[in-house]
Amino acid sequence: MISTRRLPLRVVALTTLWPAGLGAVWAFAVFLLYYFAELQFLRIPFLPLGTIGTAVAFYLGFKNNSAYDRFWEGRKIWGGIVNESRTWANYVINSVYPGDDSPEAHAARKDLIYRHLAYINALRLQLRRKSRFEDTGTRLTVRRLEKHRSHMRNDWDTELAPFLSPEELAQTHGEVNAATQLQVRQSAALQGLQRTGKVDLFHQLAMLEVVRAFYGLQGKAERIKATPFPRQYAETGRVFVRTFVALVPFGLLDVFAEHIHGGTLTLASFWPALPMVASSALITWVFLMMEGVGDSSEDPFERSINDVPMNALCRVIERDLRQMLGETELPEPEPVAEFILY
Repeated sequence: MISTRRLPLRVVALTTLWPAGLGAVWAFAVFLLYYFAELQFLRIPFLPLGTIGTAVAFYLGFKNNSAYDRFWEGRKIWGGIVNESRTWANYVINSVYPGDDSPEAHAARKDLIYRHLAYINALRLQLRRKSRFEDTGTRLTVRRLEKHRSHMRNDWDTELAPFLSPEELAQTHGEVNAATQLQVRQSAALQGLQRTGKVDLFHQLAMLEVVRAFYGLQGKAERIKATPFPRQYAETGRVFVRTFVALVPFGLLDVFAEHIHGGTLTLASFWPALPMVASSALITWVFLMMEGVGDSSEDPFERSINDVPMNALCRVIERDLRQMLGETELPEPEPVAEFILY
């Protein structure tokens, strides 16, 4: 997730230059063909092209709104996980071994809270498996992922080892959905505590309701992860945009044709091409950037700069719950990698 109010100028330049440059080069090539070969058929009326551009813009608006809805739903899911995690810890602190400050009581509470911290990190790691950005990312994306590798926190054992015993950590390696199984063990632990009278039946049922809430939130996140953005919308929009920007220079010939006269290329004859090339570059930049924004927002649990910051949210939960447990040596808040919060 972008953590600054405004993007750094360097990032804006790197993401802007290629679409604008592409539009400029293509427009200049069309101008040269029209100027030297005097191919009049290259000149098409701009009015129908403008109508097409309006339709493409509406289509992109629909696509981008739908993509943002997926991101916002993902963010709400993790907001729910944060809130339910605090509820879970509150129940553990006040309902397990109530009024008992013995080492045994503290160990039981710590076990429940730490297993929950393992659960949220396991869920985070599962949602980031098989990222499309690892295989199909742009050169800039691949370079960013390599540069920020230390911020990704993707190693399973490193992330879960602080919260689980070696035996339980090893057990997660053989499970298809380790996050789900961790909640199963939470429920089993609660049942054992209830049988021994360390938590009463009323609070056991209330805590199981929180477990049910976690399963609901987890299922919603898995639904987004397992259901790609409808390709008929994404791919059609991509085709529409690229077709439109490819036709833009031909329509601009109609606008600037009265200033373009075939013959020998001189400095004076080149000047009419400048507004045509600049206009084409600007239009191409706007439409390709609009399409790119939607494309980078459609999968909220990946590693793009528009990703839901699951690392940071897990760290917020960890700091809150460990402090509720009475610990004073807390991890630092998740650091920002340049301008990105993962």
